[in-house]
Amino acid sequence: MIDHIRYKGLRKKLAEELRRKGITDEKVLEAIETVPRHVFMDSGLIRFAYKDQAFPIGAGQTISQPFTVAYQTQLLDVHPHQKVLEIGTGSGYQAAVLMHLGVSLFTIDRQRSLYLKARSVLESLHLQPGLFFGDGYAGLPSYAPFDRILVTCGAMQVPESLLQQLKVGGKMVIPIGNETEQIMTRFVKISEQVIERSEHGSFIFVPMLGGKTV
Repeated sequence: MIDHIRYKGLRKKLAEELRRKGITDEKVLEAIETVPRHVFMDSGLIRFAYKDQAFPIGAGQTISQPFTVAYQTQLLDVHPHQKVLEIGTGSGYQAAVLMHLGVSLFTIDRQRSLYLKARSVLESLHLQPGLFFGDGYAGLPSYAPFDRILVTCGAMQVPESLLQQLKVGGKMVIPIGNETEQIMTRFVKISEQVIERSEHGSFIFVPMLGGKTV
């Protein structure tokens, strides 16, 4: 993995930009400043790696805008050693940010090409999450319950299977809406019967597709 002073300087500027945009969690900002986003991007786009923009990564998917990654991570409110499920590995960048925060990460993607590429890049960074190729709608019931669940694609509705895999006291962050706009939504599981819901602004994600892997 190639990293150098120029990239480190650009990450520092990016973290400062995200702070100005409202990210307040210093641990999240430190992760953004540390994780080398350029290694998760195609070679032709590396020069744009530290712009606060989303970029294509193939298979109709994108590497999320750094602000979105930081915002979702801040909402998720993770702590070291917590068991976290990520739905939508994509490039692997969000996974690397979460692992920098010390969680025990399980991540799943339905696109085989992205799953294989993310595995290779994460291994090059000496990161070894539980990485799975499969249907994110189904989650990973055999590894449940999870302290936190993060969904990195837009869902029309909340998959009940994911709520069932969330531990009592746990939190799930998921963008909910149609193909043109989703509302970032956080669920807190108070008990098996009571789940609190709060909304945290509008975003645009690629759609969450269930029932089929490719």
